[in-house]
Amino acid sequence: MTDRLARADRIADDIDALAALTDPDRPWTRRAFTPRFLDGRTYVEKAMAAAGLTTRIDTAGNLIGRRPGRQPGKVLAVGSHSDTVPDGGRFDGIAGVVAGLEIARVLNETGIVLDHDFEVIDCLSEEVSIFGVSCVGSRAIAGVLPQDWLGRSADGLTLAEGISGVGGDPARLIEAKRGDIAAFLELHIEQGPVLEAESRDVGVVTAISGITRVEIVVQGRADHAGTTPMDRRADALVAAADLVLGIRELAVARSKGPAHFAATVGEFSILPGAANVVPSSARLLVDARAELRPDMDAFLADLTGLAAEIAGRHGVAATPRLVSDNQPTPSDAGLVATLEAAADAVGATHRRMASGAGHDAAFFAKVAPSAMVFVPCRDGRSHSPDEWAEAAAIARGTDVLIETIRHLDRRQD
Repeated sequence: MTDRLARADRIADDIDALAALTDPDRPWTRRAFTPRFLDGRTYVEKAMAAAGLTTRIDTAGNLIGRRPGRQPGKVLAVGSHSDTVPDGGRFDGIAGVVAGLEIARVLNETGIVLDHDFEVIDCLSEEVSIFGVSCVGSRAIAGVLPQDWLGRSADGLTLAEGISGVGGDPARLIEAKRGDIAAFLELHIEQGPVLEAESRDVGVVTAISGITRVEIVVQGRADHAGTTPMDRRADALVAAADLVLGIRELAVARSKGPAHFAATVGEFSILPGAANVVPSSARLLVDARAELRPDMDAFLADLTGLAAEIAGRHGVAATPRLVSDNQPTPSDAGLVATLEAAADAVGATHRRMASGAGHDAAFFAKVAPSAMVFVPCRDGRSHSPDEWAEAAAIARGTDVLIETIRHLDRRQD
């Protein structure tokens, strides 16, 4: 077991300083493309400079701090994001950026000079922004940010103007794509209860689940709620309610397998929405997440069958429509093994686990070997003002990253 290198007090100071930069009466809100977000960026940039990193903002608006190595050219990078959801958490994304700052400080204090360049990356707008899109910066680094997204507008601003406003240059967006990263590592709070319940120090992420969204519109028939006999109705809401329960049963059954799976009906609306009218239509939006693609394919087939069976039983129509479909992203197997060895070396208890949430690492994986480390958060709460992670837990995860970086640096392949 090696000595602890990352300091929990400095990590706590950084997180507290960023938490103070929040919209009034809305803890902890610092959304991308807002003045409050720029306040946070100013803090991170100054902290990077104080940690000996040379800072720049790339053409996509990512804030990058670099520490040159003895053999410049290939980069070992860590990072996450400093923006938050509305009324969100103090730690989601922020913990990964702060871990990067602490790694830079430890490298300075211990006199370690890496052969590789080392970077800390604060990715632009990982959370869903006012433009309705997420992972703007990491998509650009992967070269997959759709050009037509730049014209998206909200609050009198286009995404292109938003990128310019944080220091990027959307006219040269292609220059943000990277081909020089040897490995990307992201520390993040788990956003779930498993590590805390099992008293594990870290989770080594095996894959970031794919996210598929399906819209189902149930079409019934509007009738008078008082005069239409109960057995002669085509009630879209009753059919939709059966569909919601059926979707949950499908997801519960599939979640009992060895791989992560979850499905949620997160949006629901009916028409005409009057107390004295039998509902004529209902709209559901299903969010399904799977670690393994075959599980998603099987769920989608089951969902189609379920919709047809319920529609026939209730005398309505139910039409599923695929809205979006993102494949799972496996972590690099070599990095997973290296992270586990590093955890053993620093005395951190660990387990493998999949991520049910999306992360910037999924897009870095398109251009570099990528992997993640989770640290526990209290009661598994996230995207909430109650989100909390102990600074000591983040420091333990940071030590795992430090040991991993030292090992990767020695491995010149």
